[in-house]
Amino acid sequence: MFKNISLFAINSGLVRWLYYLIRFYFLFCRVSVTNDAPLLQRLSRHEPLIVSIWHQRILTILPYSPRFAPYSPSVMISRSRDGELVAQLFSCMNFRPIRGSSSRGGKGALSSLVQDLQGHAAAIHVVDGPRGPRGIIKPGLITLGQASGAPVFPISASASRAWILKSWDRCLVPKPFSTIHISWGAPIFIPPDLDPENFERMRLEVQNRMLLLQQEQDARLGWENLFE
Repeated sequence: MFKNISLFAINSGLVRWLYYLIRFYFLFCRVSVTNDAPLLQRLSRHEPLIVSIWHQRILTILPYSPRFAPYSPSVMISRSRDGELVAQLFSCMNFRPIRGSSSRGGKGALSSLVQDLQGHAAAIHVVDGPRGPRGIIKPGLITLGQASGAPVFPISASASRAWILKSWDRCLVPKPFSTIHISWGAPIFIPPDLDPENFERMRLEVQNRMLLLQQEQDARLGWENLFE
């Protein structure tokens, strides 16, 4: 059903209206943000950074995304039909889609992100998308951090009240009148030279830090085991 809706929206030029509808929906939610000072300071100095987020929380951060529109961040989005809908939505938010994923065109998209960070302040990386498994960081984030030299800033996002979709990622959809909580982790610098063993160790370290950050926030709001 979603595929039919997304195809209709793309072919009918309704994506921008869908974007306005989403923006209207989130007017009924409150956003609370913590620990964003280091990230904003780096952006103000035009120093590049990578924002890492779980696929499960993409919808949750949408009402917070206008904060980054002035920086026009890049974001990797799959080449699928659903990816086209998401790419058009992100373009409405003044984000710049770079098409590719771990399964289709990933190497080329990663190279484009590295080049993009040489002239732009931020790139957003969905670490376990587009097909999962959820809660498992794919190697692309570590490779991107190595090649660009930009630090990784993990973001966690949760909501006081939400629906949990029956999708592979168990996507969190904030309910109207809920409070959306955004929290930033400390920046993670990826060493440029890593042998395979240390590469995997680094991947697991970043994965564990992102999971811990998100799970601690979820626990404070009464959510448990959303990555199991």
